[in-house]
Amino acid sequence: MILSEFAYAGINLTKIQSRPTKQALGEYMFFVDLEGSVNDLPVQTALNCLRLKLREVKVLGSYPIG
Repeated sequence: MILSEFAYAGINLTKIQSRPTKQALGEYMFFVDLEGSVNDLPVQTALNCLRLKLREVKVLGSYPIG
């Protein structure tokens, strides 16, 4: 589910990591590094779609390409 949003938007993930939330069994949080800026429309769209599906989405950093 998480990966499909980035794939649909054509965003290249350079790293993805999951960690248990320790709140409920089988509940995970994800950390991703991606090519693009949070100001790019495809990145904004993917993040907004994730926010509809997940309880919380945090952007830790933005790494524009070029």
